[in-house]
Amino acid sequence: MTFGINLHKLLNLLSILGNTMARYQSEFTQFLNELKSEKPNLEAEQQAGRALLWDKEPLSVEDQRRAKAAKLKQRAYVYSND
Repeated sequence: MTFGINLHKLLNLLSILGNTMARYQSEFTQFLNELKSEKPNLEAEQQAGRALLWDKEPLSVEDQRRAKAAKLKQRAYVYSND
């Protein structure tokens, strides 16, 4: 059957293409992999930086109360000199 032979060739071609695409790495991915191999502690440093800036412990109830009391009311139109 002609259809069966063509289908077999098509599946073979798709298999070859799939294997090729699975091995493909963009230039950016290659750059990141090279950077990570040169600096193995890079991710740990990134996580430490994130923890320093973003990962904060929740405020205690007392600290929340003091922060709320210290807030100043914002004027309706902040660009006015009134």
